[in-house]
Parts: sequence; structure tokens; C-alpha cells
Amino acid sequence: MRRFADKAPNVLVVGDVMIDHYLWGKSERISPEAPVPVIDVQKETEVLGGAGNVVNNLVALGAQVYVASAIGKDDNGRRLKKMLEALGVSTRLLVADESRVTTRKSRVIASHQQVIRFDSESRQPLDKKSEDRLIEAVQRQLLTTDAILLSDYGKGVLSDRLTAQIIAMAKAANIPVLVDPKGTDYTKYRGASLVTPNKKEAETATGVTIVNDESLKEAGFWLKERLELERAMITLSEEGMAIFDDEGMRRYPTVAREVYDVTGAGDTVLATLGFVLAAGGSIDEAARIANAAAAVVVGKLGSATATWDEIIAYEAALHESTTEHRIKSREALVQTVKRLRAEGKKIVFTNGCFDILHLGHVKYLEKAKSFGDVLIVGVNSDNSVRRLKGAERPVNPEFDRAYLLAALDAVDFVTIFDEDTPYALIEALRPDILVKGGDYKDKEVVGSDIADEVRLVDFVDGKSTTAIIEKAKGARC
Repeated sequence: MRRFADKAPNVLVVGDVMIDHYLWGKSERISPEAPVPVIDVQKETEVLGGAGNVVNNLVALGAQVYVASAIGKDDNGRRLKKMLEALGVSTRLLVADESRVTTRKSRVIASHQQVIRFDSESRQPLDKKSEDRLIEAVQRQLLTTDAILLSDYGKGVLSDRLTAQIIAMAKAANIPVLVDPKGTDYTKYRGASLVTPNKKEAETATGVTIVNDESLKEAGFWLKERLELERAMITLSEEGMAIFDDEGMRRYPTVAREVYDVTGAGDTVLATLGFVLAAGGSIDEAARIANAAAAVVVGKLGSATATWDEIIAYEAALHESTTEHRIKSREALVQTVKRLRAEGKKIVFTNGCFDILHLGHVKYLEKAKSFGDVLIVGVNSDNSVRRLKGAERPVNPEFDRAYLLAALDAVDFVTIFDEDTPYALIEALRPDILVKGGDYKDKEVVGSDIADEVRLVDFVDGKSTTAIIEKAKGARC
């Protein structure tokens, strides 16, 4: 896998490029005008969507990307061009058509849940003039193209004539064409190298209900043979994907550690497959890497991308204990928090010795997790505990304590700190919410000047490490 990280193949993306617009906020009341939530908008973002998300993923992987599409002569079209240019992607293959509206999908997100979406777009097929201009643009680009990706979102750019013409030109030039299809009739994709429908799309296109390996095989080879493809692929969500070619059917399972949002996972699969094949990899290498890339992006909120570092780290983590994967160094955790915050996650932090894990600890941590999306626990090192509690403590060594905490469902990440207080750690992580025990009421909480908010949680009466140790000592007597 690492051998592809330094590659930079030339990949041409053709399809429906659009803008994904997000309004992020929270809802704490219902409108008096109608039974709908009132969203307090706190942030507004725009990213490339549709075929543009395929472009995003290819750029993240390090490809040299070219994009051919039709957009409107409107403000959204001009904004889309600037977004592509900001990525270093040429816009010279874009066709501006005054009869079309540049697609812009606006989503309102409240507390990480999509509340509503509203679209502005054209969906009619391209007219012949625009088709001719795009065919000419693609023809000029073929000499420096290693692979062509057709990203069809059903907005009219990949018309029957344009799609068939691109596939014919690519075959004549011996350039692979990979297709993320749309609709119920796939005949316009005839002769492509690979199509990548998901399970539901494959069922619709083939008329085969996929319930087991036998029906999966029937649907896959129906696509390959009827469309005269080199191979077909059906993506199976959390079950991975299956390839159908002259060597038969092969399945590639995947394991996603966390699934926050499947938006754009198909774009990531198409981009990764195209990158690896364009860089000289085999279909089996491409499928395995695409599986890992998809697992990375479904752990993020909204249309997302996967870098080589993230894909390689994910693959490495599959060979580790899931629990051990949650124990991170301070430096690694800072990077993780940076990514999570970019995804809109609310970070909660608490700390302690957690010497002998008991019911009180578990209930405390469960309550702490309820205040946000991600709970990070800082654990005092053995040296730190000895300085705070005396030479006989801790009873359990630092890694054992960290491992037990990381095994709890409520805990997302654990890190060990050696200082007497967690101030430096809190300063590095800058959590949204700082949680401490109820005994800190009317006391200064370390790090309260850094976190946005401090929450106090009452302990369970009669549950403490000291009490357990004293009871154990009494039993020995």
C-alpha cells in the first residue's frame, strides 16, 4: 500500500460537479409559528459535492486531477470554479451553459443530525452543443490521462451520447474507464472497464434481489455480461465489496470502527479504485485499499476524504486490539482532536488516577460522555499517582488502568500524563467541556480557564478506590 502513497497519476473525472452547502447549528426550542425546530446557525460551510467529491478524494490521495463537466453561468458556477482552483485543479475542461443551473445542495445540520435539505439544480440532459464541447475537451485530455472516472449523479451531464462517446474514445486509447452509475438503465455504460453500483442500485438495475452469495453472483455477472464490462463491482456497505470478472467472484470484507455518516463513501471508493489502477496497481490491490479508504470516511461527518496516512493507519489499526487503539500519546491525540473538531464533534475531557476501577467510576464516565460526542480520559502516570497518593499507590500500573478505561463503551480515547495536574494536557487538547467530580463544587478546577464549560458530576455514595483498599486490608487481617 505504501508504494502508492508517492504516486501522482493523471486522472480525469467526468460527471455532475456540484456544491454541498452546510448550515451547522443546534436546536433547543420549537417555533411558535409551526411545529418545527428553530435552528441556531453557528457555522456555514461549502465543499465540492457530487463528482466534485471524487475530485476532492483524488486530490487528497495526491493525484493530478482534471475535471470535465457542465455548469451554469451563475454565481454558484463561478463559486464552484474558485473552489476547484483552490484545490489546484484546472477548470479549463468545464463548459459553462447559460441554460443550466449549477447544482447546490443545502443541508441544515442540528446536533449532528440532518434536519432538512433543499436543492437548486438542472436535471435535463445536455444539449448537443454542450455535448460536443465536452467531447472535444475530453479528446484533448486523453494524451495525458491514466484513467477516466465517470461520476453520474443523474443531473444530465453524463447523457447517453456523451457517456458512450467517452467510453469509445478511452477504449481506443487503452485507458480504463470506471463508472459510479445512476438510474435503472445502465446500457449507456456498455463497454466500460468497471461499474461500481451499491447493493440497492445493483438490484434495481438487474432485477435480482440480493439475499445471499448465489444471488449476489447472479447480479454481478449479469452486469458484467450484459454491459460487456471487463469486470463489475457491487459495494455492500459494512460487508465490503465483491468483484466479478473472468476469475470469478471475489469478496473483500471491511470493518469500520465507527460509522458516523456514509455520505460520499461511494465517491471515495471510485476515487481510490481509479487512483490505484491508474498508478499501475491490480484490481485486488485497488479493492483492498478502497475498502480501507471507505472505512476511514464513514467515521467522519459529511462528505469526506481519506489521505494515505489515514488509510495506512487504519490498516495498521486492524491488526491491533480495538482497546489498545483507543490509548494514544498526547501528540497523536492532539491530531485526532483536530480532525474530530473539524467534523463538528463536541470534545469532553476528564481525568483521574482510576486506580481500582469500580461502579462509581463507570457511572461517572457514562455521565461525562453524555455531555458531548467524544470522551477523552487523562490518566495519571504511576509516578504522578505516587507523588499524589503516596508510595503504596497505585495498586494497578498505568497501562493496566488505561486499558480498562479504554475498554469501556463510554470512553473514546485515553492518554497518560506524568504531571501532577492535567493542565498542560488540557491546554494541548482544548476540550469543549471539562468534567470533574461533585466534590469540586466551590473549588477551582484545573483547566477551567481553557475549556468552554465545566460540568460537575456527583459520585456514587460509598464507592471509592480508598474504601476498596481499606476493605481489602481488613479482609487480610
